[in-house]
Amino acid sequence: MNGLSRTRPPWLATAVVLLLSAAIPAAAATPGETIAGAARSVVKIYGAGGVRGLEAYQTGVLVTPTGHVITVLSTVLDSDTIDCVLDDGRRFAGRLIGADPRRELAVLALEGEELPALPLAADQPRLGAGSRVLALSNLFGVAVGDERVSAQHGVVAAVVPLDARRGAYEAPYRGDVYILDCTTNNPGSPGGALIDWRGRLVGLLGKELRASTSGVWLNYALPIDEVAKAYDDIIAGRATAPATTATERFDPAVLGVILVPDLLDKTPPFIETVRAGSPAAAAGLRPDDLLVAVNGRAVPSRMAVQQTLGGLAAGDPVHVTVVRDGMIVDCDLGPRPAREGGR
Repeated sequence: MNGLSRTRPPWLATAVVLLLSAAIPAAAATPGETIAGAARSVVKIYGAGGVRGLEAYQTGVLVTPTGHVITVLSTVLDSDTIDCVLDDGRRFAGRLIGADPRRELAVLALEGEELPALPLAADQPRLGAGSRVLALSNLFGVAVGDERVSAQHGVVAAVVPLDARRGAYEAPYRGDVYILDCTTNNPGSPGGALIDWRGRLVGLLGKELRASTSGVWLNYALPIDEVAKAYDDIIAGRATAPATTATERFDPAVLGVILVPDLLDKTPPFIETVRAGSPAAAAGLRPDDLLVAVNGRAVPSRMAVQQTLGGLAAGDPVHVTVVRDGMIVDCDLGPRPAREGGR
């Protein structure tokens, strides 16, 4: 061994190890690991429905460790019992905190702590066309317990304003959405998580809708910044409060509002007829308007409209919010009259 070797500085070996470590990148997570990590935050939601066209299940995403779940606003949530099941099979009773009728999103609260959540990072730049994504949802309700939700690999095909409907119902949201090249427009998929290949939440799967012009089913998701705005508005009380659970019901026909036939308790509250000379007519309500809120409370069904009106006293002001031609319209119906029969 020569003299140079004997006098080698002791820090040299450490420096060489650090340089070699920096040159070798850490192994990236596999797609399976990314899916497994994000799926822990995806919630299977069960509530009202159960007939063709009105499924009793959908999906949501835990966005806070204390149990806030973001999901779509639908008749599934119009239930006294909202059953929420996590990836590991744990079950929680969901409580509706409020809803954003324009974006058609809602927030549920679960009684839990340190729950696995995907953060709502509103400052993330929006995805561009060609971005690879994964869609996680309980499509077709195939997962009922600790089974993992389904994962679909796709690409953002386009970023365009939403112009969609389902039957007579026209979506009120007109902002940009991600059009996806994978089939996410399935029963149970609405409210599912759209993640990127790093496992970050980048959007929320939308409701089952068709394009207004072509009639084709749309596979789309709301960008994360829109989801975050809806969440903030709901938590801050700037959106609607949940529907009341009053047991007494008030017939909106007393106000001149005739809703579509009551096929079942969860029928969406479309206005079929407005009686001439009634408070509803004076307020400017029209046939085919969809009631989404009464006095700031979300009303996703006929029953919710009747219960919310039933929670008001005679003489209380009645303000309703409707969706008309894709726009949110507020109408003042004046004081609530007594029920027929003098009550």
